Parts: sequence; structure tokens; C-alpha cells
Amino acid sequence: MATYDLAIRGGEVIDPATGTRGQLDVAIRNGRVEAVAAGIPAEAARETYDATGHLVVPGLIDFHTHVYHGATYWGIDPDPVASRTGVTTWVDAGSAGATTWPAFRDWCIRPARARVVAFLNISTSGLASATHELAALENLDPDLCARTIAANPGILVGVKVRMGAPDLNPHGLEPLRRAITAAEATGLPVMVHLGMAPPSIDDVVALLRPGDSITHAFNGNSMGMTASDGTIRPAVAAAWDRGMVVDIGHGAGGFSFLVAEAMLAQGRPPDVISTDLHQLAVNGPAFDLPTVMSKFLALGMGLEAVVACATSAPARALGRDDLGTLRPGALADVAIFSLDQGEFAYYDVRGVRRDGTSRLRNVATFVGGARLHPLPPSIPALWMAPSDLQRRVAAAGHVPAGYRWPYGA
Repeated sequence: MATYDLAIRGGEVIDPATGTRGQLDVAIRNGRVEAVAAGIPAEAARETYDATGHLVVPGLIDFHTHVYHGATYWGIDPDPVASRTGVTTWVDAGSAGATTWPAFRDWCIRPARARVVAFLNISTSGLASATHELAALENLDPDLCARTIAANPGILVGVKVRMGAPDLNPHGLEPLRRAITAAEATGLPVMVHLGMAPPSIDDVVALLRPGDSITHAFNGNSMGMTASDGTIRPAVAAAWDRGMVVDIGHGAGGFSFLVAEAMLAQGRPPDVISTDLHQLAVNGPAFDLPTVMSKFLALGMGLEAVVACATSAPARALGRDDLGTLRPGALADVAIFSLDQGEFAYYDVRGVRRDGTSRLRNVATFVGGARLHPLPPSIPALWMAPSDLQRRVAAAGHVPAGYRWPYGA
């Protein structure tokens, strides 16, 4: 009689959370990882998957996304993306606020094929519109935010606030202070979107606690981590050293190769690599999490470090020891990749190009031991039009394997 439900055999396992790397098999039973060992026989499992020649890693955790589709400006349907990218946990970054949360939970999160957890926006309306959610202070209700989080344990994982001028943040640091008040009441972290100054990034990071995160960290904007000479700002370094989490949040405006190169040269790689995937980013130049990870391979980060930034590191930031690892007992979320070799072009949000010789390409994705099968790509929202950069990248063919341009000629 078979001992396991599924055995993934013959691949190279990389699990940064446990320090495991090698030709190993992964056995799954009842939606959990049962064993990671060499030579698990095929007959020990009811089903097998041959991963020979491929990388076998924990299911990816995309720490900054917007997946409240059908009711917000930014939201995309995550299901068509998950099965082709290895993302098994989506972390929505504040698409919903307290008054828009129930529909997000019931209509988007519960039906999703991959796991979705969320930071709740300090604004009660969330990101129903593109901007201005912080315009009225009376809509920034720490008590209601905290009570909503308390009523949804395990699904709501913290508080999100977008900081930046002029239209997103007309009230200085007050929205951040209110977000921290709500987070402190729940014992959870804050995620802070870095926009355009004012306020200054020094003032923002001074308020953050260990475990709070900044996203769009390598953005190259006026609320950036670096001084004009490219060196990290002392206040940012101090906050980082005392436990602030530094997240990429690529998006359509949040990632600069020049800043990334400066940070890496100073021995400051990101803690977390995420996409900020939304309607403006899913068609490039972010595209998906394997593409953003591949950009850091092109910048010289090692494979294990890059995998850690999309598995064990975001799991740690979420306080989830059952995610982002293949440790026995963990949820059986597994992503299988080919590490393609060749010549690949990558772009940041300003069209700066860097070339690499490797690319992560997902070949199979399992959530709780069940394989996700492909779905047709989503149609872009009517209010979205491709940017010139997106058109140039697509016309040059510098897109992920299997990607289809959705806008026609």
C-alpha cells in the first residue's frame, strides 16, 4: 500500500529555510510535506512527478501584490498567474480597507486556487480608486482597522499605508502613525509604501518597529533609500539594522536597477523580493515573481539567496513557519523550475536594461500537494492601456516564456 499521496522525484531541492540543497525527493501526504530524502521509491506514492533536471523549491510567496479584482483599480485575478509562476501564496498589500474587506474575503480570497492573505489598508475604502485613499483623515480609523484584523485571524496579516506626496499623503506622517496604532493593537506589522517625498524617508523609517516593512525600497524616487551619491542613508541603515524588513515591490514605478546595484555593492541585498503585481505591472516590466527574481540573478545574487528572498524570508516576515519551506510538517506548497541558460534582457520601471545569462521558468506548481493547471490569461481592465515601455519590451520579445501580449497589435 502506498505511504504517500505524491512523490516529487529526481529534482534538485533548494530549501533555504532548512539549509537543504541536493538531489532529493519530496514526499507529500494529506496536504503536508512528509519527507525530504534521497531515493524515495515510486511505489511508495499513489502519484509521482518526475522533476529530473529541474529545481524543486518551496512554493513562492509574493509578499506585495494586488489581487482584489473586479472591485479595485489595481486588482488582478491571481489564478491565471499562479499556475505558471510557482506562486502559492499571494500577499495582498492593502487593496481592501475595513469597509471593503468582506467582499474581498468572500468573492476573491475564498475562491482563489492559491492561498491569499492580506495587509488591511488603514483607509476604510482601501484602493478602490487609483489614489487619494488618505485624503480624509476621518476615513483612517485605527480602531475599526484593528477590530477587522482581530475578526479575521490568519488571513489579515498586518496594516498597509501608502506614504507619499502630493495626492496620496496630504497629512504628513499622521496616516503612518494611525497605521502603527492599529498594528500595535493587533500585534502585527505595518507595510509602508514609499512614494514621492514629502515626508522624508528619514522621518518615515524613524517611526518603524522591528518587523515593519518598507516596500518599493529600491525605487530611485525622492523618497529613496540612497543619497545623491548612491550611498545608503544613515537613518535607513539604522532602521534596517534594528529589524525593518526591506521589500522590493517592483510594480510599475518601484524598482531601479541603479539603486539595486548601489545597494548590492554596499552589501545590502533586499530581505524580500516581490512584484507589486497589479494591472499596470502584470504586462511588464515586472511580469511575475520568477522574472523579478531573475533580475537579481542578473545582478549577481546567488540562486539560493534569491530563492530565500521569495520563500523563507517572506514567510518569516509573515510569522508563518508552515510556509516557504519544505520542512516535514509544512504545507505542501512546491514550485518546480527550469533554470534556463541563454541571453535574457530585463528592464526596470524606467526602461534601464540589464542582461543576464539565466532565467527561472516555472514548469509545475503544487498547492497543498495539488497541482495547479493552467488557465487562460486575464483580459486587462478597460481603464488600462499599455505604456510605451511595455510596448517596446513586448515588441522586442523580452518577455517571460509562455507570456502572451493581451493588447493585440
